Amino acid sequence: MAKLSQEDLLAQFEELTLIELSEFVKAFEEKFDVTAAAAVAAAPVGPGAVAEAVEEQDEFDVVLTGAGEKKIQVIKVVRELTSLGLKEAKDLVDGTPKPVLEKVAKEAAEKAAESLKAAGASVEVK
Repeated sequence: MAKLSQEDLLAQFEELTLIELSEFVKAFEEKFDVTAAAAVAAAPVGPGAVAEAVEEQDEFDVVLTGAGEKKIQVIKVVRELTSLGLKEAKDLVDGTPKPVLEKVAKEAAEKAAESLKAAGASVEVK
């Protein structure tokens, strides 16, 4: 049996369906007593095949990067978004860049960022 090059092997794998590729990986793991989990994620799949779902970020931080010209409005919005008192909210706004909300859902982060931007602040969602 002739030795196949890496390109030849990849060409063969492109022709496999995901089910066939999965069965091959299982057989490979059993035969050589290895785990190919990382290699499977990096293995190319044929065009039109469904790629692995990329893990999405589900927790976001809303970071106040600047108060803008309407500092009082920004302080009011910070107080609405958090349970901070007037002094704490003012200190947060004065000490930018500071996180306003941490580890919140995407929708909540976007809504908070819109509220802060509407008040004149500059905001980052990380």
